[in-house]
Amino acid sequence: MGRKRRNFSKEFKAKVALEALRERETLQELAKKYDLHPNQIVSWKKVIQGELPELFSRKKDKKIEDTDSQIKSLYEEIGRLKMERDWLKKKVDEL
Repeated sequence: MGRKRRNFSKEFKAKVALEALRERETLQELAKKYDLHPNQIVSWKKVIQGELPELFSRKKDKKIEDTDSQIKSLYEEIGRLKMERDWLKKKVDEL
């Protein structure tokens, strides 16, 4: 009978992949230490290596700026809508 599929947390995957990147232990040693297949460790290591350049990109800063401006415009719209609602409430009460 085969092994039951296991789910690992992102923190665990990151920990193992970072250890693999440090290369203080061989893949076989890490696999034994964490009860994993070496190919799984290689896979997680590749994910980290692929994502590292993005951590240093300006795109991330641009995304944050875009999000901040969207939040600001949404708060402005909420304020306008509240003012319109209050104005309409007054008019209904006057009638």
